[in-house]
Amino acid sequence: MKLIQTIKNIWKIEDLRRRLTITFLFILIYRIGCFVVLPGISPQDLEAMRSFTDSGLMQLLDMFSGGAFSQASIFALGIMPYITASIVIQLLGMVLPSFQKMQREGESGRMKLNQYTRYLTVAILLVQAPAYLVNLQYQVNAAGGHAHIGGWMMFYLSIVLTAGAMFIMWLGEKITDKGIGNGISMIILVGIIARLPGAVMQEFTSRLSTAQGGLVMFLVEIILLFAVTAGAVLLTQGTRKVPVQYAKRIVGNKQYGGARQYIPLKVNAANVMPIIFAQALMFIPITLAGFGTHAQEGGVLGWISRTFSDMNGVWYNVVYFIMIVAFTYFYTAITVRPTDMAEQMKKNSGFIPGIKPGKKTAEYLDSIMSRITLPGSIFLGIVAILPAFARYFGVNQQFAQFFGGTSLLITVGVVLDTLQQIETHLMMHHYDGLMKSGKIKGRAQ
Repeated sequence: MKLIQTIKNIWKIEDLRRRLTITFLFILIYRIGCFVVLPGISPQDLEAMRSFTDSGLMQLLDMFSGGAFSQASIFALGIMPYITASIVIQLLGMVLPSFQKMQREGESGRMKLNQYTRYLTVAILLVQAPAYLVNLQYQVNAAGGHAHIGGWMMFYLSIVLTAGAMFIMWLGEKITDKGIGNGISMIILVGIIARLPGAVMQEFTSRLSTAQGGLVMFLVEIILLFAVTAGAVLLTQGTRKVPVQYAKRIVGNKQYGGARQYIPLKVNAANVMPIIFAQALMFIPITLAGFGTHAQEGGVLGWISRTFSDMNGVWYNVVYFIMIVAFTYFYTAITVRPTDMAEQMKKNSGFIPGIKPGKKTAEYLDSIMSRITLPGSIFLGIVAILPAFARYFGVNQQFAQFFGGTSLLITVGVVLDTLQQIETHLMMHHYDGLMKSGKIKGRAQ
């Protein structure tokens, strides 16, 4: 069997074996920490938090934390504050000259930006931790439990939550340095996958207990899930190759250039970021509506609450889809810079056949990105709203989340990236890769 032989080859490579072992141990530490409940909180009183995270944005946060959010774990805040800080620093690098200068300084600049990201993560955590504890106390007491978090307890538990989230960040960085794959993405993947078995079993039990298709319908759902996953793989890997011809240069006795290469422009250069931005903004109207004392009775706040509180509703998904398409164009525009690409080609004596170097090349690349981003953004929007269609056909809420959205795209991207790294190690040691072609395309970081 080729698969068994490949596994043996992986185990023969000492460096790869060590990296995989370290990755597994760090993930095990993370999963154990997800079940360590905060001091002073009774696990029996957490049923309210579990019901609170059954839907909406809270369900997404709970999924990313591997269930730690609803279990009031020391890792309850998860890795999302670090991701938020990373996004903010990345956006600042697009608009502030000082951050742009650090981006061009190479490794030293990257280390400075990472340090600023950590500082911003701590600041976000010091705000999110008390908010989480206030909500925890309200949910537990409203369900008939007993949770009294006073001033000193609030301070103490906020430090615990902040330290737990920073420890997760440290684990992610260590996985990247000493393990296999991108550590932060790997931790998110583990949190998502941890909920998959329970969601599948819940859907299986639900189908067997009803007359709506039974086991046949469950098998159809599994087939559709694989089909959607295949579509997500195509969306992640899709590229448009632009030919670039490099002129011959003779320096001393050596000749450089003269060969034709290709620039791979991704169909979905924004990856999963538009979905994350859109989900965050879609949560704002619900939060604002909650401040109205008669939000459910009528008026503008009542309409907002009724329209946007149902993630499976028509208007919610229409607005959600439009926002994803718009954010895809926005994020692609600030991350893919045709002007910089054109300048880099010009410096290296490269040109696109039939296109003048400089401004014309930048305009040509910009037009190509605009054309290929449209189908990519539409497909990304369709993938994002697929869970609502799954709910329409009777799929339970937890299992429906795996039919699309952030969870599916992150899972596909991280798995492809990890397989690519394993493939690289195998090819370096002259072993066959994981596929017959010997090539696996990973996602661009």
